[in-house]
Amino acid sequence: MSPRNATDVLSPAGIEFQHVSPRLAALRLGNAFALCGALCGAISALVLIVGIPALWWLMLVPALIALLCLWLIPAQVRALRYALAETDFVIRRGVINRSLTLVPYGRIQYVDIKQGPVLRFMGIATIKLSTASAHTDATLSGVPVADAVGLRDVLAERGSAELMGL
Repeated sequence: MSPRNATDVLSPAGIEFQHVSPRLAALRLGNAFALCGALCGAISALVLIVGIPALWWLMLVPALIALLCLWLIPAQVRALRYALAETDFVIRRGVINRSLTLVPYGRIQYVDIKQGPVLRFMGIATIKLSTASAHTDATLSGVPVADAVGLRDVLAERGSAELMGL
């Protein structure tokens, strides 16, 4: 018997995963770069107030964070996928720390679609599944609005059917 590798564990057979919108990467990169800009401003103010020019090297910290984000955020968004399996809603995420979340349809109590002004401008939404468990991490960001509405309807229908035992 051969051992299964991590790719097999996080890719169940017969499940076709859907990607979230790449606009989520643009949103997250914008947030990261805004934070790096704020850090640069804070470091500049600190150097000017303290008056020690040798502290300008601290500007490398936000620059390195920005470079890391340029690689990590698009990779994270590409790794964020979801699928409607036969009995479960499946969410796969992560580049460094990878995870696979299975939410049985019969455990779904309700489905929330959230969309603030920025998400609305980007044309994406966040779906949150609520179950009886307080530890369920079933939040999916970056789903196009039309897909989110369709997904909500399908999940609610399958959840009701499983709950009634159909």
